[in-house]
Amino acid sequence: MTLTATATDEFVAALREQSRRYHDQHPFSRRMNEGELGREQIRCWVTNRFAYQAAIPRKDAAILANCPDRQVRRRWIRRIHDHDGTADGEGGIEAWLRLGEAVGLGREEMEDQRHVVPGVRFAVDAYVTFARTRPWVEAVASSLTELFAPDLMAERLAAFERHYTWIDPQGLAYFRARLTQAPRDSAHALEVVTEHCRTPGTQAAALAALSFKCDVLWSMLDAIDRACADRQ
Repeated sequence: MTLTATATDEFVAALREQSRRYHDQHPFSRRMNEGELGREQIRCWVTNRFAYQAAIPRKDAAILANCPDRQVRRRWIRRIHDHDGTADGEGGIEAWLRLGEAVGLGREEMEDQRHVVPGVRFAVDAYVTFARTRPWVEAVASSLTELFAPDLMAERLAAFERHYTWIDPQGLAYFRARLTQAPRDSAHALEVVTEHCRTPGTQAAALAALSFKCDVLWSMLDAIDRACADRQ
């Protein structure tokens, strides 16, 4: 049974409703944006979050490998270029490494992920596995947390500039870039999901995929919060 336009609108509203479960609501994220974290806690977050940043191109490569639609692939591959860059010194991963340097971390200790706690590692691996093993449209749906990302990025950028003035402003380039990349990416993903999820069953699967991604991000912050609790 194909759904009506009204049902599609309700589906999109249900996807957007997942914003209530987004990790900007996590107590650790709120403390960060309120300027309550110490330097070691910021470093703990940056180095653990890098495990997720480094995995994004592998997640997107898994989606590309499973996607039979050439038009989708042509647009989706930009995400890998955005994160890996197309030359040395470019891309989101490079920008996050520079954020690490700006907060006092070395590149080697970030790249070898020696400080990444088990809970973060498990959550990141679960996300990559999901993208590799689930139907490609569900993996695309899981990326729709990007619908909620621009507001978080804007708030985080303002918070870092206001509360964490010890961080070199040039290290905040990743957040600035995502202010434009995330809306572009989420618009494409939403287009794909609404085009391909036209039955109650496929829409339920897409919602479950987005819920899973929210769980991944929340679980990461749970693990980071515990790891950073005694640091200042």
